[in-house]
Amino acid sequence: MDTKWKSRVLFAGWLLLLVIGLSSVVSAINDGSMYFKKDYFHTEEFDSHLNQFISDLETYELGAVSKEEAKKSIVVTPEEIKEYRYRYGSLAEQIANIKSQYEMDIQEASGASSKEAEQALIKTRDQKITDATKNFQDEDYVRQKVQAEKEQAIDEYYRLLETERSNLDDYQAFFKYYFKNTSTGKVYTNVNLADSSVKEVFNDKDMLFVRKYEGSNRLHVDQRAISYGENGEELFVGTEGAFEGRIAAVNPPSETSLVYSDYKMFQREQKAFLIYTASGLILLIVSLYMSRKLSVFPAGMTEKLQPFYNRLPIDAVIAAALLTLFIAFLSLEWSRSLIYYDYTYTFIQYIVKLALTSFILVLLSLMQGKMLWERWKQAEEPQEEWNHSLLAKTGRLLTNAFAVRSVGIQFFFLLAVFFFTGFGVPIVIQHTVLLPFYCVLFLLISLPALVLLFRGMAYLNNIILHTGRLASGHLAADLPVRGKSVFAKLAENINLLKKDVRVSQKEQAKSERLKTELITNVSHDLRTPLTSIISYTELLKTETISDEERLAYTEIIDRKSKRLKGLIDDLFEASKMASGNAELVKEKADLVQLLQQALAEYNEAIDESSLQFRVTNPDEPVFAMVDGQKIWRVFDNLIGNILKYSLENTRVYISIKTENEQAVITFKNVTKYELGDNVDEMFERFKRGDQSRHTEGSGLGLAIAKSIIDLHEGTLDIEVDGDLFKVTVALNIV
Repeated sequence: MDTKWKSRVLFAGWLLLLVIGLSSVVSAINDGSMYFKKDYFHTEEFDSHLNQFISDLETYELGAVSKEEAKKSIVVTPEEIKEYRYRYGSLAEQIANIKSQYEMDIQEASGASSKEAEQALIKTRDQKITDATKNFQDEDYVRQKVQAEKEQAIDEYYRLLETERSNLDDYQAFFKYYFKNTSTGKVYTNVNLADSSVKEVFNDKDMLFVRKYEGSNRLHVDQRAISYGENGEELFVGTEGAFEGRIAAVNPPSETSLVYSDYKMFQREQKAFLIYTASGLILLIVSLYMSRKLSVFPAGMTEKLQPFYNRLPIDAVIAAALLTLFIAFLSLEWSRSLIYYDYTYTFIQYIVKLALTSFILVLLSLMQGKMLWERWKQAEEPQEEWNHSLLAKTGRLLTNAFAVRSVGIQFFFLLAVFFFTGFGVPIVIQHTVLLPFYCVLFLLISLPALVLLFRGMAYLNNIILHTGRLASGHLAADLPVRGKSVFAKLAENINLLKKDVRVSQKEQAKSERLKTELITNVSHDLRTPLTSIISYTELLKTETISDEERLAYTEIIDRKSKRLKGLIDDLFEASKMASGNAELVKEKADLVQLLQQALAEYNEAIDESSLQFRVTNPDEPVFAMVDGQKIWRVFDNLIGNILKYSLENTRVYISIKTENEQAVITFKNVTKYELGDNVDEMFERFKRGDQSRHTEGSGLGLAIAKSIIDLHEGTLDIEVDGDLFKVTVALNIV
């Protein structure tokens, strides 16, 4: 417990040093341009005071003229006379305006039987009409009016100058100046130079600051413009000229001046700034040294929060860390300003405010930074982190919302309509004059949008209920497909899926039936020879049998064993073909020759049968890239089936021909058994034309043959027309 407490105290001390150090860095960044100056006279604030003093000096001293001189310099031009005449329009327009101004008042006075008021209004109206008429008749009359306007503007200008002259007086308590007009030689100064020269008075030793205006740096004074008249015309007063001289800040300065208070405040703040910045940088270096040499971060401080922190979206935690860091920076900026307060601002108050703001915020920033770093080190899949971020989820949400663009646009349009509909209600309440316009828009836009929304909702609910019934296994009637909307497309797709479900159910039932038949057939075909083998083996064990019987039983067992081996071999071959594990050794082979070899194997059986074979071969060889042994197996199986299942005393037709770069081999015969309508089932394993299964064979011949042809990228098709059975094999030729 004692070690844990010491660790926390060490961390708090380190964090305090870090906060003060960071605050000094913020102070240096924000205020360095102001306080890293030689003195107050190199600051922008002093330049502002100096420029204002020069401006006032130009107004009141260097470029000043008396009010009388300004009035004597007034000139009225013909353009100004014309402007005054037509200031309110032509004469006819001015007379009409004057009459309209007084017409209502005169009628009211007449209606009130106030003869005196009526006569006074008429007199005033007529005087204004006469004055306007005289403006257009007498040029001197107008000139006097313009002259009076300008004199009035000059009077107002000089009155304002007197009210603001105190600013110049305040500046003269801090600044001394000496200027000489380079044209007239007139001197302007507030220094007594009776016994001294300008250089002796204005020197860097005796003055706090001296600025010289000589040569190209001479001071230029321009005329000043004042406004007069209804349209704000400009009237220029004052003199122009170039001046050489000097301005200095007196030493010691007058304490009554505004500049002096700014001067002393800067000295105090600059001293505090330099001390705070230097000490803060030292503490920052110490804190960084401690962080490298000591494990100042208390153990377990963030471990409990780390699992919860790792579950938050990565962009959210980064944004929170940056926001906390920004607020901490603002807090450091606020705390650094405390050093410029008066010395009455106690050190304890400073520490409390710093602890309550900067200390806590910097602590939160460090904790988030540490947890973010730990999360980064533990992250195995950065892409997975991004996939769970708020930005990625928002992007996927918008992408999915507009995946079907028409739905996204319609939803956005309806949302906008209802938003502006509700937004318009308080506006209409405040401005009832807009109510008819709002009602029209509501009937034309909002109401149809509402109907459209409810229709879509009803259609969607119908689709949802229908899919619920489908999920529970009830294949109800098809959904109605109305229009070309996305809901109609959804209903159409559900109808298609329902049809596929029906087909799938039929296929599943068929598959179950064929599976049952397969098991039954396999059991029957394997059990029959096996039963014979077991039975005759038991008979061989009997001691009373003769040698002839023993030999006959042995031959039966041998035949049945070979029969069983053939069934097992065919089953193994069919399974290997169906799984795609059969290996093909392809080479260029003559299909005609392979067919003839297969027929030659059955010459004896064909001769013994009552069937008449009609074989049609092309005169030239038909070459294909095939596995000759397996293609021979196909022909062997098909010819064997013909001999077993053909009706006696019928013809068998076998032919080879080439069509469209393919060799087409056709086998046609008349069956002795009724095959039924579903010829696809003939390819099933252990499926035989003899349903009673009394004939020899495994029932795997067609299944093996089709698998072999499929491996050669060919086709094997069966056609049944009554009792006519036709097999067509197509292979690509070279």
